[in-house]
Amino acid sequence: MRVASIVLRILFGLMFTVFGLNGVLTAFGKPMFPPPPDLPEAATAFFTAMANTKYMLPLIGATQFVGGLLVLVGRFVPLGLALLAPVIVNIVLYHHFVDTNGMAMAYVVLVMELVLAWAYAPAFRGMLAARGQTRFD
Repeated sequence: MRVASIVLRILFGLMFTVFGLNGVLTAFGKPMFPPPPDLPEAATAFFTAMANTKYMLPLIGATQFVGGLLVLVGRFVPLGLALLAPVIVNIVLYHHFVDTNGMAMAYVVLVMELVLAWAYAPAFRGMLAARGQTRFD
């Protein structure tokens, strides 16, 4: 199981590092991958709105890049998983409500996140405590 979690961690981290870097480069007008040509109207409107904010797409790309890099390198993996969790929720909801193409891959990414979170569950123990402790307790 240890080897499987390492392989999964590397694949997951590499995916988010590459696509996060693409998101950052896209914000500067130099994407590695071109956008898909056949986006539905709602998806085009969604991405146009995010691009018009001038900060949302770079923020998402940078979050994916940093989180993916942390997971890929194997240092601060729980922090990387925590950074990527809201991004993955948005990916799944986007493919559920806006563009159903790619929904299967969105669920694969969600399962990968959940399996890695389960593998690193001891690191999340404090974060999931019902009553957190401060240094003054």
